[in-house]
Amino acid sequence: MPTARERLDAITTALQLRVAFPPEVLAETERWLNAPAIDDPALVDRTSVPFVTIDNAHSKDLDQAVHVAREGDGYVVSYAIADASFYVRPGSALFAEAMARGASYYFPGFSVPMLPRPLSEGLVSLNPDGPRRALLFLHSLDANGELKGTRLERARVHSRAKLSFSEVQALIDAPARSPLKGREFDDSLSLLKVVGEKRMRLAAERGLVRYRREEVSVQLDGEGLSFAVMEAVRDDVELWNEQVSLMCNAEGGRLLRASTNPAVQPIYRVQGGPDPERLASLARLTERVCALHGLPESPWRWRTGVPLSDYLRDLPKGPPGTREDRLARALTRQAVMVNLRSEYSMEPGPHVGVGAEPYARFSAPMREMVGVFLHKEAVELLTGVHPPAADDEALRAQVVTVANRARETQRKVQNLSNEVVMDRFFESELARPRALRTAWVGTVMGLAGSKVHVKLDAPPMDLKLLLFDLAPFFKGAWLEVAEEGAVLRAKGTTAPLLLLGQALTLRVLKRDAANRRWVFEPLL
Repeated sequence: MPTARERLDAITTALQLRVAFPPEVLAETERWLNAPAIDDPALVDRTSVPFVTIDNAHSKDLDQAVHVAREGDGYVVSYAIADASFYVRPGSALFAEAMARGASYYFPGFSVPMLPRPLSEGLVSLNPDGPRRALLFLHSLDANGELKGTRLERARVHSRAKLSFSEVQALIDAPARSPLKGREFDDSLSLLKVVGEKRMRLAAERGLVRYRREEVSVQLDGEGLSFAVMEAVRDDVELWNEQVSLMCNAEGGRLLRASTNPAVQPIYRVQGGPDPERLASLARLTERVCALHGLPESPWRWRTGVPLSDYLRDLPKGPPGTREDRLARALTRQAVMVNLRSEYSMEPGPHVGVGAEPYARFSAPMREMVGVFLHKEAVELLTGVHPPAADDEALRAQVVTVANRARETQRKVQNLSNEVVMDRFFESELARPRALRTAWVGTVMGLAGSKVHVKLDAPPMDLKLLLFDLAPFFKGAWLEVAEEGAVLRAKGTTAPLLLLGQALTLRVLKRDAANRRWVFEPLL
C-alpha cells in the first residue's frame, strides 16, 4: 500500500505540477548564488535596523521582516519584503519557469516551490545569516494608528532573528521568562503589539468583518507514513503581523494606482461585496435558528443594517463542544459563505475581505508570480525606467491569467490532499465490526442543496454527507433542506431531523470507491 507521502506525490503528477527545475534554471540560480549583488550601491543601507522575521516555526521561505519604532507621538513601521524581482527578471529562465508554475503549492508536510530552494529558502529569503536585498515599505502612523504616508525604498537589510509566532507571543505574555527579552528587537516587538491592536481597532470601527481565529493544520509524520490533523487558535501576534502585511499590500496598490505614468502596470486583488439577497437570506437564517433552538434574539439573530462584524464579535464563545460553541461556529461559517471569492485583476476594485481599495499582493514575491511582477513595477516606479508599455501590458495580462489559474490549482491540491488524509484516517475503520467502529462527534455546519456539512471535533475535519446516503437512517424519507438552511426534515413534514449548529455523532459506513468518497451513518 502506498505511504501517505507517496499518495501526495501522486497528486503532483496528476495535476502536472513541475517538481524538478530544468538545467537552465539551475544554472541561472547558480550564477546568482555566485554574484548575489547584495552590495549594490543603488540599495539604501538599512542593515542597522534590527528587523526580524515572524512566521510559522517550520517556514523556510521568509518573505517579510518587520521593525516598529516610535516617531514623535506616532510610529514608523518598516516592512521589508524579499527582493525576488531582482533575480527573477522577464526574459530569464527563472522568470519563464516561475510563469509556468504560477505559485508555490502547499501540501501537508511539504511544498512544490515556485523558485528553486537555493533562492526561495536561501539567497532571496530574509534569513538572519547575512544581508539581503529587500523592497522596503516605510509607513508613518499617527498616535491612533492611522496611516499618514508611505514611501518605498530598494534597500539592503539584515534580519536579526527567525522568530515563530509562538516565540513572540511568549515574549509579549511573559517577558521575564522569554529568552528574547533584552534583545535589540525587544522594543520593536512590544510596539508591534501596540500598532497591531490600534490597526485592528480601526478596522473594527470601519465594520470590517473578522472571523473566528481557529485554523486547521495537517502535517506528515517524520517517516511520511501518516498524518496529524490539529486545530489551534491563532496567536494574537499573528493577527498584529497580519495587520502590517495588509497595510503594506493596500499601500502598494495605492502607490501604483496613484502613478500618472501610463507605463506603470498594477495588478490588483479584488473581492466584491456579498450579494444583498445572500445577506437577506443570512438574516432569515439566523431568525429561524433562534426559533428552532429556542434562543434569545440577542445576540443570536442578525438583522441587515447591523454591521456583520459586530454580530460575529458578540456571538457567545462557549467552551469547545458546548451548545453555544457549536452554534457560534456554524453561524460564523454561514456568514463566511456569503462572501465571493477574490481574484486578480488589471482593474482596481474593492477587496471587502480586507477592507481596502485598492489592494495588491506585494507580500509573497517568492511564492506568487503576481508578487514578482508587482515588485518589478514598484522598482520601475522608483527608478523611472520602464520597458515598452505595450510589452509590459501584455505581460501583465499573462501574469493575471497565471495567478488566477494558480489559485484554482491550489484549491485542487487542497481538495485532493484532504481526500488522502481522510483515506488514512478512516480506512482502518473498515477492518472493524460495524458496531465497534469509532463514534466521531461533530457539528452540523451547513445544510444546503443535497448535502449536510459536518465538522468533526477531533480530528477537526470537514465532511460532506449526501442526503441520498442519509435517507435510509431516517426511514427512507425524502429529505429536504428548509428554512434558509436552518433545518433538515422529511418532505411534507414539519418535524426537524437535523438542525444547523447541533452536535451529530457519525460512524464510518463504507468507502464509495467509484466516487472517491466516504459514507457515514448518523448515530441518532
